[in-house]
Amino acid sequence: MRLRRRQCIPSCSSLHRVDEDEVYWRHKSGHEELAWSPNSTHVISQWTQCFTNAMVGSRSWIGGFFYRSGNKRHGTDKISDYSLTTLQEQGLQRLQERLQVPFDETRPDHQEALRALWHAAFPKIDLKGLISEQWKDMGWQGPNPSTDFRGCGFVSLENLLFFARTYPASFHRLLFKQGGTRATWEYPFAVAGINVSFMLIQMLDLYSEKPKCLPGINFIKILGEDEEAFDVLYCIAFEMMDAQWLAMRASYMDFNEVLQVTRTQLERELSLDDVHRIQDLPAYNLLYQ
Repeated sequence: MRLRRRQCIPSCSSLHRVDEDEVYWRHKSGHEELAWSPNSTHVISQWTQCFTNAMVGSRSWIGGFFYRSGNKRHGTDKISDYSLTTLQEQGLQRLQERLQVPFDETRPDHQEALRALWHAAFPKIDLKGLISEQWKDMGWQGPNPSTDFRGCGFVSLENLLFFARTYPASFHRLLFKQGGTRATWEYPFAVAGINVSFMLIQMLDLYSEKPKCLPGINFIKILGEDEEAFDVLYCIAFEMMDAQWLAMRASYMDFNEVLQVTRTQLERELSLDDVHRIQDLPAYNLLYQ
């Protein structure tokens, strides 16, 4: 799906507002929510398939998408002169090791993590099995969540589980789409979560020996002091994505645009001079609204 160029991007202080040009444009173009029809379930299923396939396609295609979508380099001079400390190198290496772990549905620890995610999401509902139609209630593509991990691996499940355990109120608010004026057809929560994980990996340049962008360098500085920095950043990014979703009055076809706007805003926040901890990010407060 081709991204539309936006003249104005909401700042972190106005995540829940839509600029006047955006409101006017959407009004003129007749941007309206789609109504339910007898074929709605089939359409959503088709869209979720396309949505997941876009994320889990070839790594070169996905990387190309993000780079073409505006992966701007910040502070080139600062980056070329910066050398990682021992702590930062160790933190990056441990995170990269996590990124290399594929999801394996035959591993007991991976099975247990999946069950733990279900229990955290629906503590009063028993899970019938690791392959069950129940998983669709969380926003997975089908009855077997393991098929949705192809593009990002086990770390995306770890991210979701960390979110559920560390910020349960925020997790459930996004899972159940509580708060704000919602579209008739919303983004599928779990599949969106995998996309957020992948977006962060690409944005922070985590597969490189040393990030080549200022947001990535600043993140590694934080990671050297905070082992949970990536997981907390994931929670913030998910919240930012949902806030942008509401601000842009988005529906499911707008998801890629919403994700790109989220990435741009997060890059800006991670480039601020006064951000030395994850908690210093202006959007951190979204986790406690």
